[in-house]
Amino acid sequence: MGQGKTIGLYFGTFNPIHIGHLNIAHYFAQYSKLDEVWLVVTPRNPLKIKQSLLADYHRAALVDIALEDYPQLKTSRVEFDLPQPNYTVNTLAVLQEQNPEHSFALIMGEDNLQNLDKWKNYEWLLEHIPILVYPRISHLENSPSKAKNTGNITHVKAPIFELSSTFIRKSIERGLDIRPMLPEKVWRYIDEMNFYKKKPPSL
Repeated sequence: MGQGKTIGLYFGTFNPIHIGHLNIAHYFAQYSKLDEVWLVVTPRNPLKIKQSLLADYHRAALVDIALEDYPQLKTSRVEFDLPQPNYTVNTLAVLQEQNPEHSFALIMGEDNLQNLDKWKNYEWLLEHIPILVYPRISHLENSPSKAKNTGNITHVKAPIFELSSTFIRKSIERGLDIRPMLPEKVWRYIDEMNFYKKKPPSL
């Protein structure tokens, strides 16, 4: 059995992964006590169902490509084989069973923290799992969430990236050049596969 590590879990649909995701994950890998950050690609978020999801395989492949040059960042497909919809507490139980030598922490944005009390078994998460929170400009003025004052939550002064996958998808559909917003290899894959581009009307 290998030496235990402290792993940060960064959940998302990554539809697609962009430089904001990559920079946040890399920041936590470099500037916190985490040994690695695993980007957990989720097939479906029960609180945020999207109609424009790429196939799970393609979204995970894009994450793989984005992380190629960052050894502390890993892709996790653990939720692909779990019952739908996916709940973080269930995924954590599986990861802890598969990796008993490791300890885990959750990485989430301030926007997700605001809704934490809607998560399945959120009281257990607050009691047992460290939660590292990065800021969002759009949520800096919001009233505190119910979970804000518990001891297991750490607010990290990470750089703020107000870039969304929705913005990326809509820009690609409009035919705009969004190359600086994506890791270069990710942009090439999306472009070559014609992902998110507006479909021509059928005859």
